Amino acid sequence: MKKITVAIDGHSSCGKSTMAKDLARRVGYVYVDTGAMYRCVTLYALRHGLFREDGTIKTDELQAHMADIKISFVFNPETGRPDAYLNGECVEREIRSLEVSNHVSPIATLGFVREDMVRQQRQMGLDGGVVMDGRDIGTVVFPNAELKVFVTASAEVRAQRRYDELKAKGMEADYDDILKNVVERDYIDSHREVSPLRQADDALLLDNSNMTIDEQNEWLMLRFENAQQHGS
Repeated sequence: MKKITVAIDGHSSCGKSTMAKDLARRVGYVYVDTGAMYRCVTLYALRHGLFREDGTIKTDELQAHMADIKISFVFNPETGRPDAYLNGECVEREIRSLEVSNHVSPIATLGFVREDMVRQQRQMGLDGGVVMDGRDIGTVVFPNAELKVFVTASAEVRAQRRYDELKAKGMEADYDDILKNVVERDYIDSHREVSPLRQADDALLLDNSNMTIDEQNEWLMLRFENAQQHGS
């Protein structure tokens, strides 16, 4: 049966990465976390002093550094999922920090950053058999993907999930700060000039506010099987 491309877009902290990873593992596809790629660029910028004290980005300097930012994904047999690597270093934990979360949206609005990330993403998905999630996968990266899903949930539910995730990892977390971050990222992601977050016309909408992980996985699997049959 033909291998298809699955594009999953949606708001931050809505669980799209979890469902994308689980689907890829279940059907033997390659999973690419595009949000992690932007987080890697953000971590690089933080480490190299490319943010000013007021939070603005030294865009000319960052653009000059882009050729030095190599992002890859390596399968982790312990978790059964891929970890993000920045220039050969596993940064899966570091890129999930609140500091990175608070800086990633401005990075993701930069045209030269998105252009380079999209180039890398398209290369990863050339032959199909890929599940990719992000903000503009179904609209920009793979507009011809056989299955497109747009995931959302209420801001409060997403903030609670993010809080629980950080606490489970033993990281400091404040619910109110996380909720503020979620709302701000929604606005920035939806209003940026370059590839704003929006539902593709042919994407299936999934509001998982009141769904368990198992329920959303089954929902996605049914849509995958249907798209695969029609794509053959």
